Amino acid sequence: MRVTPRALSFDLDDTLWACEEVIDRAERAVYAWLVARHPRITDEYDREAMRRLRWELAGERPHLAVDLTALRRASLEWHARRAGYADDAGQELAQQGVAVFLAERNRVSPYADVRPVLERLARAYPLIALTNGNADVHATGLGDLFSLSLSAGDVGAAKPDPAMFHAACDALSVRPGELIHVGDDPLRDVHAARRFGARAVWLNREAQPWPEDLSRAHHELSTLHDLVALLPSPSKTSQC
Repeated sequence: MRVTPRALSFDLDDTLWACEEVIDRAERAVYAWLVARHPRITDEYDREAMRRLRWELAGERPHLAVDLTALRRASLEWHARRAGYADDAGQELAQQGVAVFLAERNRVSPYADVRPVLERLARAYPLIALTNGNADVHATGLGDLFSLSLSAGDVGAAKPDPAMFHAACDALSVRPGELIHVGDDPLRDVHAARRFGARAVWLNREAQPWPEDLSRAHHELSTLHDLVALLPSPSKTSQC
């Protein structure tokens, strides 16, 4: 069944590119930078210990749990204080460390179907990036295809909270039922979009089973190419 939206939103990590290797590479880069520049920190903490401490900090400061860049910066500042750095030096260390992380974090390899499909869809619909993470779609090589990009840090809440969906629809003057959201996560993407009132597309690239305790997506696809078949031809639509 073809559907006619006024806008399409997309999750980023594990929807448009594989995420785990990207995060691992970025964290390795930060740790190597600390070893070379600030060994007082790495002499006491290995990568796994730093990760555990970061999530402990998120538990203590819930506002940081939804802004992963702020969380990483605060964690590095904590390590700097622990290692005896003055506040100004620690803040500078944290800023530089976050920059090292983000440079690698935004060096992604989109799945093969991503650019050709998004290029086609962008001619007909505003495309929106919605992410719980801290990838910057404009730094990934795909930013030219998106009309709007929002993160959990931008709106102060992570999916499945509807805040990002509300902000996106408000920005583009789109009603919930006029939005199609595409994502890989049954809870944070599909359930969240359905609860908001949008049409939910589960991009299930790995043929995973659906969780029995959640309402199913309106559509389940194995590739973005299948998304095109759900929509009117771009030549028959116009951007709002």
